[in-house]
Amino acid sequence: MKTWLYLTAEGLAAPSLDWPCCVWSSTGQRQLQPLNQAAQALQGQAVDLLLPMELCSWVRSEPWPARRRPAAQAIAFAVEEQLGETLEKLHLSVGARDPQGRYPVMVIDRERFAAALQRLKEAGIEVRSVFVDADRLPQDQALGVWWFGRWMLGGGLPARLTLTEDGLTLLKPGLPIDIEWHDERLETVDVDQWLTLASPQAINLLHGDFARQRKRLPWRLGGLAMALLLALNWGASEARIHFLESQGRELYSRNEQQFKALYPQQTRVVDLAAQLGALQNQGTAPQVSRIAGLVKLVEHVIGASPVDVQRIDFRQGDGWKIQLTANSFAELELLRERGRQQGTPIRIDNASKDQNRVQATLTVEQEA
Repeated sequence: MKTWLYLTAEGLAAPSLDWPCCVWSSTGQRQLQPLNQAAQALQGQAVDLLLPMELCSWVRSEPWPARRRPAAQAIAFAVEEQLGETLEKLHLSVGARDPQGRYPVMVIDRERFAAALQRLKEAGIEVRSVFVDADRLPQDQALGVWWFGRWMLGGGLPARLTLTEDGLTLLKPGLPIDIEWHDERLETVDVDQWLTLASPQAINLLHGDFARQRKRLPWRLGGLAMALLLALNWGASEARIHFLESQGRELYSRNEQQFKALYPQQTRVVDLAAQLGALQNQGTAPQVSRIAGLVKLVEHVIGASPVDVQRIDFRQGDGWKIQLTANSFAELELLRERGRQQGTPIRIDNASKDQNRVQATLTVEQEA
């Protein structure tokens, strides 16, 4: 059983370290004591905090049209008209969708909630979750329970609130006739067990700006960061190698098809560059020189660059034109410089930005 700390409604008028509270430990027995004594008994043990409903409000959205859970901000705007304060002053916690398609919302003043958590922190109490007493009653039945000096309504009832005896007298005619009433003053009813057992529908207030800060070990965090960096670096290197190899194979395949189309008598291609060189030495056609230049360009310039080739054309007088895409204009400039270093005069034409990629035409100037 978890250890629960309940801040009673009795201490709301003047919150202090003398706040009357109740602790349930593994024994399941109530331990009534002021907050400062509870902190000493807990000895730094993490607790699940239970707040009185008097500190909060509970509202529901209209039936939501979509089955997918909306963002918390959307639900906040949907219930804004039901709130007495602006959204900036409130902390809203959204529960699970109910059978009518509505979303329940627990509302608490942001400053009062922060002050309560700060007071517990100063007392040395670590809080791992925060719930509201009226929201933890079993939800399969509408319930009215006398607990800690007031009536608490909830469970299957479409409301979460607490009432005095007089308040209940006024409100009772409007309540469902099938509501179950339990008065711990008159009968043996284990309301404590209801509130401290698992309740998947109850709303946890400890989220967002108030989320629990987990303790971190610096050396473990540093080791994890180093391992992550090494993994990312290795992954990037492998991805680049795979990309370049893939681009090289694709370009070589295109050149091989072009070579076979120009020289159908060359039925077997073993070494494309060597075969082109041999054909050039034999003086079979002026196209051989152009193909050899293209092979050199592909192997030593384009193949070493992270670019995608879409089309390769040759025009007499203009030379080879290669339509490609790159990640940036800087990559195109590096491509042009690499061609100059390899002795292949190229220029970049019609470069334009398209979303996150750059499209351009690479022209291999035809030698005279």
